Amino acid sequence: MKRKTFIQLGGTFAAASALSPITAWAQAPRLQNWAGNVTYSTGNVQYPKSVAEVQSLVKKYPKLKTLGTRHCFNTIADSKDDLLSTRDLNKVVAIDRKAKIVTVEAGIKYGELAPYLHQQGFALPNLASLPHISVGGSITTATHGSGVKNGNLATSVSGLEVVVADGSVVHFSKQTDASKLNSVVVGLGAIGVITKVTLDIIPTFQIRQRVFTNMPLAQVKQNFDKIVSAGYSVSLFTNWASDTVSEVWIKSRLDEKDHTEAEFYGAKAATKNLHPVIAQSAEKCTDQMGVPGVWYERLPHFKMGFTPSTGKELQSEFFIPMKHAVEAISAISKLGKQISPHLFITEIRTIAADELWMSPCYHQQSITIHFTWKPETEAVMRLLPIIEKELAPYNAKPHWGKIFTIAPKALASRYEKLAGFKKVVAQYDPKGKFRNTFLSHNIYGV
Repeated sequence: MKRKTFIQLGGTFAAASALSPITAWAQAPRLQNWAGNVTYSTGNVQYPKSVAEVQSLVKKYPKLKTLGTRHCFNTIADSKDDLLSTRDLNKVVAIDRKAKIVTVEAGIKYGELAPYLHQQGFALPNLASLPHISVGGSITTATHGSGVKNGNLATSVSGLEVVVADGSVVHFSKQTDASKLNSVVVGLGAIGVITKVTLDIIPTFQIRQRVFTNMPLAQVKQNFDKIVSAGYSVSLFTNWASDTVSEVWIKSRLDEKDHTEAEFYGAKAATKNLHPVIAQSAEKCTDQMGVPGVWYERLPHFKMGFTPSTGKELQSEFFIPMKHAVEAISAISKLGKQISPHLFITEIRTIAADELWMSPCYHQQSITIHFTWKPETEAVMRLLPIIEKELAPYNAKPHWGKIFTIAPKALASRYEKLAGFKKVVAQYDPKGKFRNTFLSHNIYGV
């Protein structure tokens, strides 16, 4: 990959000057992110196995960034200095059945936590489309699933343990100070190293999912609210190549309506399991055709034991107020001829509003328009400003862990709590130990 191309994947073009020369990267073999589009700027990676080790490392290094499962598609977790991976902080610490909470180490993956919770009779309200991601990394970037009544994954957090810049351990709790917790949960890696997370849990449940194909886009525009409210979690897939949505995935609890009809708003019921990219094998996807299954075997689109999605890809995603859903979808559909040749698939989802300061859904019921791109970096980087311009009238916010080019000034205008967030960061990291090029540009570059 050309050096210029790598720099652009950091989220914005302007980050180039702050990256260290390639010759400085030869200290040790360097990691890549999950999709291979980002190579981290240092090979100095530490793998602590305890909170005490994290504290020691935080005290030792003047600059440090935390890595989770390396699923971000930009450089939000990058550092030219030193990296700390939470890979080995991956255990369940405790479960409180009476309080309905579970405390876990931040590096545990949802696919590892979910079976344990089910065995204990509990569940999480929702999961992302793949279970391979860590709890700590997911909440830090406001990663989400779908459902008009379901918040992003960070909304399940009721407590955090964080090692801050001076090496001390700070606890945040919904019970003691909900406002402070809300200010740091979606922390973008700026507050410190998350070592433990306490999550609210609910009784375990089962889900069935059914898929409908080739829904006319006109039906989506006319009946959007009814369509996305048809199940516990609903996703729409399209590649914008025609005036149809290629697949509608409806995930319903067993106490909700089971969509057994042959037709759903003009779409036909699928006759076999499907992959969101219809030409690909459904082997890696969770079971469909209305077969009931445990929540963690249906809420994600992809199974834990397989490489999720398409593998080598790029991703971008934009959050739009749900009241502007049809307008935003219409705006993107007009770009179909430009977008489609470079796209694997787009997924449209809904997320409930929340109280988390740096969440794209702060006080905003949202839809997201998610682009899973072919690994064609130059084409994607040309298209993103065009897409962002079309979505600008709706104050679209990017997913913090995916590729975007929205200017810092525009980001600041769309996050009403940004100034307050920076004050909180200054309290726990006054010298910018956890600040990197991504944060310097996108959060502090106004």
